[in-house]
Amino acid sequence: MKKIELFVFLALAAPIFGQTDRNLLAKHWGTSRDLTIEVADAMPAEFYGFRPNQEEMSFGQLVMHIATVNNSNFALVAGEPAPAVPEKLATWHDNPAVDKGAAMKFLSESFDYCLKTLASLSTDKLNAMTGPAGRQLNGYERIWSYFTHTAHHRGQAEVYLRVKNIKPPTYKF
Repeated sequence: MKKIELFVFLALAAPIFGQTDRNLLAKHWGTSRDLTIEVADAMPAEFYGFRPNQEEMSFGQLVMHIATVNNSNFALVAGEPAPAVPEKLATWHDNPAVDKGAAMKFLSESFDYCLKTLASLSTDKLNAMTGPAGRQLNGYERIWSYFTHTAHHRGQAEVYLRVKNIKPPTYKF
């Protein structure tokens, strides 16, 4: 009888465990948003076109890369089109001189989109596999992997700040 009670409890509690996972994701994405926006804001506008060498993205391109990749991956999990890149920023891939104000606004909006999308995702969407054959991830994995991707590029942006003798913001948990 105890096994049946345990099974019933686990079956009823499963949605709560899923919500805990979602809450943890949202908490950490919120922390990532705050720090990433602080890092992006720390670079003066006149250095948004700065890159340490021709092979690297400029600081502004890093900001745009973070925003567009996060948007596209959350949209993939949600099964919807990603938010459009504003016209003023449409050439960011080819133009290292990205406008700071427009990029900061788009970055902030991208995190808003990601957090709103995360809150609305069904458990089925979070468990569904997405992506090309051989590179598929379920929604949870995709969201965590792009959390890591954001951290990677934010760290790169912090190095750019230090090259310009700007102290990056302190990480907050």
